[in-house]
Amino acid sequence: MFFNKMSKKIHIIFIFIFSCFQLAAQQKLSSEATVSVVTCGPGSELYNAFGHSAFRVYDPLLKLDKIYNYGTFDFNKPNFYLNFAKGKLIYQLSTTRYGYFLQQFNSENRWVKTQELDLDDADVQAVYDFLENNEKPENMSYQYDFFYDNCSTKIEEVIKAVLKDKVTFNNNHITDQKSHRDLIADYTAEEFKWGKFGIDLALGSVIDRPATAAEFKFLPHYIYLGFNNATINVEGKNIPLVKAANNVLNEVKQPQPFSVFQPFIVFLLISLFLIFKTYQDFTAKKRTKWLDFSLYFMTGVVGVVVLLLWFATSHTATYKNLNFLWAFAPNLVVAFFMFKSVLPKWFKNYNKLLLILLAIQAVLWVLKIQVFNIAIIPILVMLFVRYGYLIEKQK
Repeated sequence: MFFNKMSKKIHIIFIFIFSCFQLAAQQKLSSEATVSVVTCGPGSELYNAFGHSAFRVYDPLLKLDKIYNYGTFDFNKPNFYLNFAKGKLIYQLSTTRYGYFLQQFNSENRWVKTQELDLDDADVQAVYDFLENNEKPENMSYQYDFFYDNCSTKIEEVIKAVLKDKVTFNNNHITDQKSHRDLIADYTAEEFKWGKFGIDLALGSVIDRPATAAEFKFLPHYIYLGFNNATINVEGKNIPLVKAANNVLNEVKQPQPFSVFQPFIVFLLISLFLIFKTYQDFTAKKRTKWLDFSLYFMTGVVGVVVLLLWFATSHTATYKNLNFLWAFAPNLVVAFFMFKSVLPKWFKNYNKLLLILLAIQAVLWVLKIQVFNIAIIPILVMLFVRYGYLIEKQK
């Protein structure tokens, strides 16, 4: 019995000592260890359409090959969807094996590139220690912002935090004049037309100012270019930060079939139908009540959503959304007057206000104060025709 107890104690002590050695081995990297930036291409869904960035720490002697990913979130967090709508989504740093990471992106037919950084042993260790510290439960979470704090921006942020003035990101390779909306369109205009329509509807005029070179880097592609053009100071000399770049996975291009079910075509057909119904009303000297109710109610609902995103959330990109000029929130209440046979006298002036708002929106669009989605052109024309008819009918 005594020997059994002693054996158990020795076994526990052995495990403890072995674990300590393992922990020490994980903390102290060998001279063969490297740090790489991993950039992944766009996926087939809107949520991954902009690509992805991560860190890789590789130590062949310790058999360590680890991905550090700042782009994960937990669906099971309390009030996840409410926080998402309010712009208070919490993202986390997670880790996984590099091999598993590649399997996932290969299954999604997405390209993967790596950039091994030209760091000495001390800097490799410092980056690793920083990431390991960030991985701790008390440090792993951060408040996500699509443009200013995401999986892509974190890459440069970490390198600057660790290497400080040793590294320089000059950004002089970015010469294009683009707004945040333009940069989003580069990834959504062709394959995600409905997604782009939703983005253009939800995001305000704040994303239409020209983006600075540094602000391009919310997109992984520009982080990749930024590291390719960055330098590190070694013994008084500035040398390229990237030692070696590799194409790890290639994308197999798939032809995109043409679909008539896209925003401009759908809204054009709906608008033509409603304009035709307006012509019928004009010739028959009547008013189709269900049409007017639907029109005012739907524009009112969209307007309320636009204003809620503007005033009731923490999203930085939904401010000053001028879509409220055509999607006028008070229409939600006015819609219920549409069932009356005789419209109130004030209704004529109300519709004149709506026409003025449409004209203001057109001017703001021309001046590029806010660039609207092209799919709303048929909607604006249809609204102009219907509002004009209702004004004329009240005379």
